[in-house]
Amino acid sequence: MSKLGYLLTLPVMGAPRLVRSLAGLVDDEVQWTLLDEDALRGELLDLQEQFDGGILTEEEYAVREGRVLERLEAARVRKLEQST
Repeated sequence: MSKLGYLLTLPVMGAPRLVRSLAGLVDDEVQWTLLDEDALRGELLDLQEQFDGGILTEEEYAVREGRVLERLEAARVRKLEQST
């Protein structure tokens, strides 16, 4: 698209382009947060501290730990896929 065409469609298409761009940024941030191995290890340590401190029951700890471990496995798989 030419610069003139871009400028002429800006009043109509500017907002959708902005929303699409922001959605992409949010998605990237969510993926990074959910699949960051160091952050996930930190979550596991926090869970262990909560369990040791009596904040979590054994059942709650097991459920939450399982969820974090699944995310950690997904992060490792994704990292392998991106490296190949």
